Amino acid sequence: MGKRIMLFVLVNFAVLLTLLIITRLLGVDRFLAQSGINYGALLVFALVIGFGGSLISLAMSRNIARWSMKVQLVDPRAAGGQERWLVETVHHLARSAGLEKMPQVGIYPSPEVNAFATGPTRSSSLVAVSAGLLERLDQQAVTGVLAHEISHVANGDMVTMTLLQGVVNTFVVFLSRAAAFAVAQVSRSDEDEGGGFSYMTYILVSIVMEIFLAVLGTLVVMAFSRHREFAADAGGATLGGRGAMIHALESLGATKELVETSDKAVATLKIAGGHSLMRLFASHPPLEERIARLHGRA
Repeated sequence: MGKRIMLFVLVNFAVLLTLLIITRLLGVDRFLAQSGINYGALLVFALVIGFGGSLISLAMSRNIARWSMKVQLVDPRAAGGQERWLVETVHHLARSAGLEKMPQVGIYPSPEVNAFATGPTRSSSLVAVSAGLLERLDQQAVTGVLAHEISHVANGDMVTMTLLQGVVNTFVVFLSRAAAFAVAQVSRSDEDEGGGFSYMTYILVSIVMEIFLAVLGTLVVMAFSRHREFAADAGGATLGGRGAMIHALESLGATKELVETSDKAVATLKIAGGHSLMRLFASHPPLEERIARLHGRA
């Protein structure tokens, strides 16, 4: 799950940055700013760019995940042994969750103990597990992990995350330009005293504000992700059994493995960031808290 969130956020930022660069090259920013900024037009612009970035990211999510993680899809008709069990388990859980179309099932070559679900809709999803997860966890634990991921699909978490990211993007685009316009007006050069302002100042301030606001927006997205993890755990307990879900989380804790995500070590399938400030950027709450919730102690 952690990889799905990180991939989505990174792809969203890449798409958003591309759209912003294109609009700047086309002169949209100059038009909005130098015509005496119209906040209604700016809001429409921010909505189009903000939700455009997140919706494009959602549409690309499944293919990006397959490509970046080197996921090999399992053919349900030709699978045998462990692969057949994996597909049958995913499909059984998907049917129990009320999914009308079965998710694609894949395995990616990594020794880490991890799994993720992604896709633009409930009927166009992918559930992938690492080779390390299949090697190091027993079937009950794997079933709990799969139930958790299917719960994400059934809950429509990718779509909900996309809508939230679209709102965050919109605020980033709108507020960065509104702040840049205000600063440029105040700091306008002598030759611009006739009513213009420094366009270079506007661009520089808008870029700085975009970065600052994007970081703050990421905190909101990660907080929402942590909230949805508890819901996916509860859904996983319903689909696969509370015992299997608890056993899965306890097994993940026992692996003591670390993976590299965005150049920093984070705990696999339990990205929590310890007790440091980095916990605010964690997509997952601490395993201990998740297990306590399932036991009814939190």
